[in-house]
Amino acid sequence: MGNKANLIFLWAMLVSVVAVATQHRPFVRTKGINGLEKIIVRDRRGRSFEVYLYGSQVTSWKNEKGEELLFMSTKAIFEPPTPIRGGIPVLFPQYANTGPLPSHGFVRQRFWKIDANPPPLPPHPSSTAHVDLILKSSEADLKIWPHKYVYRLRVALGHGGDLTLTSRIRNSDVKPCNFTFGLHPYFSVSDISQIQVEGLQNLDYLDQQKNRTRFTDHAKSITFNSQLDRLYLRTPNRIRIVDHKKKKTIVVRKEGQADAVVWNPWEKKVVDLGVEDYRRFVAVEPVAVEKPIILKPGQEWKAVLQVSVIRSGHT
Repeated sequence: MGNKANLIFLWAMLVSVVAVATQHRPFVRTKGINGLEKIIVRDRRGRSFEVYLYGSQVTSWKNEKGEELLFMSTKAIFEPPTPIRGGIPVLFPQYANTGPLPSHGFVRQRFWKIDANPPPLPPHPSSTAHVDLILKSSEADLKIWPHKYVYRLRVALGHGGDLTLTSRIRNSDVKPCNFTFGLHPYFSVSDISQIQVEGLQNLDYLDQQKNRTRFTDHAKSITFNSQLDRLYLRTPNRIRIVDHKKKKTIVVRKEGQADAVVWNPWEKKVVDLGVEDYRRFVAVEPVAVEKPIILKPGQEWKAVLQVSVIRSGHT
């Protein structure tokens, strides 16, 4: 009996070691489209996300059933320096063409690195699997935008399958800097004409199809039957995308980004977007535009985007 007990004990220890090793395996680094490196993070329930080092761009977020929750253009170009269309592009240090820099800034066209030893974040009880990425200003960046910076991005899966992107941008220069910022998630939907965006009623917005003319939206929800491109100002920290056909609600929660963009190009021709692609996504983007972020030397700014999916009905 003693030998049998010892064998059982040793077997249990081996299983424990394997389980711990498996549990702490943070991510898989592999080659993606056109040989570009990407990171795959998967939790124990089979939920996952993928992020390319080019642009630090999340290109996939799947639930435990393998359902893709983000949209990628059928004509997405994975050839630097072209930005990747779809997923969650990172827009820094300028949102769109709101200033003198290239539209949407330049970090989505840079190769990021894995941050092996990031400064600690406050513990998040719902985070189970994550990867940390980092980008530091280069000589090429400084020629475009003369401010040294360090951008750290954590992408994490939560216990409930939610996806969280935490941005930390530090001014590593000796002079102040200011910037606008955004994350540009493309959410997969059943049909753009069958969804509505809620949570922005009675707010002012700038219509980006009309030279950013200011209007007030009195509708209870936003619906789509033509091109729409609006920058909503001073928005709540929670916005909902209700997909009636799929019987789900995508909940967009944000911190640190006062504004939000709602966009769908409808049938407007976009070079790297398939003709019918507009039907299958909506962009609801947390941004900081109306009041640019100002950082003193050494100061750090943090922004959070958390997205989750609720089945059948509203939250």
